[in-house]
Amino acid sequence: MSAVSTTTTAVAAPAAAELPQVHRRRRLSPGRRLPAARLAGPLLVLVLWAAASAAGALDPGAIPAPWTVLRTAGHLWTDGTLPTDVLTSLRRAAYGFAIGLTAGVLLALVSGLSRAGEALIDGTVQLNRAIPTLGLIPLFILWLGIGETFKIAIIAIVVYIPIYLNTHAALSGIDTRFVELAEVQGLSRFAFVRRVVIPGALPGFFVGLRLGVTGSWLGLVVLEQINATSGLGYLMFQAQNYGQSDVILVGLLIYGVFGLISDSVVRLVERRVLSWRRTLSN
Repeated sequence: MSAVSTTTTAVAAPAAAELPQVHRRRRLSPGRRLPAARLAGPLLVLVLWAAASAAGALDPGAIPAPWTVLRTAGHLWTDGTLPTDVLTSLRRAAYGFAIGLTAGVLLALVSGLSRAGEALIDGTVQLNRAIPTLGLIPLFILWLGIGETFKIAIIAIVVYIPIYLNTHAALSGIDTRFVELAEVQGLSRFAFVRRVVIPGALPGFFVGLRLGVTGSWLGLVVLEQINATSGLGYLMFQAQNYGQSDVILVGLLIYGVFGLISDSVVRLVERRVLSWRRTLSN
């Protein structure tokens, strides 16, 4: 009986040794995208804010409770103040963003596809980038007056700079082998732009677009405190004079919500347009 057992063990040992060892591969990617993951952080901040307010850890005069801010927003909406200010701010941001987007893309294309264009444009844009945009406000008031035009112009400048920089960088980073291949294939200028330039520049363009959208809201909150009679910035400025911190928080929260929504829309469009890319993001 022991001999049989020894023989069986001796036969099984080589067989076990011959079996391939399976190495478990380490997963280095971030994993699947969580549903509504971008809302987790803001919701956590809101919960902590509410908990601290309920526990009396926050001064109601400096940082009102979330329910107080919500009640104030309801009053402002009911009396018609908030809808008017929101629409005014949206109109200013949209006009400035549209002008800045158009200027940034056109300048990047001319500068990225032409050495003469790069010589004329890139240095000027870099100089403009080095000058604080909000520092141009006094000069633009002298040039354009103190009405709506100078506000839209400043927003356009804030928007076009990141769009130009990122799009131009993406154009400059296109592999020259693709250019040589297009020349060998005899592509026309239009076909070259459509098949090589645009796909190569889109990732950088969307990065600049996200920064431009955020910049339009950041510039707006400052500009609407200068000789304005409506807008969220004007509402917050008036609330500061009367010590209404709840109204100020209403304006800040609306700016934050608008910024989050616009950035999410740009990211959604980016994922659809660049669905052919395999990246950590998707």
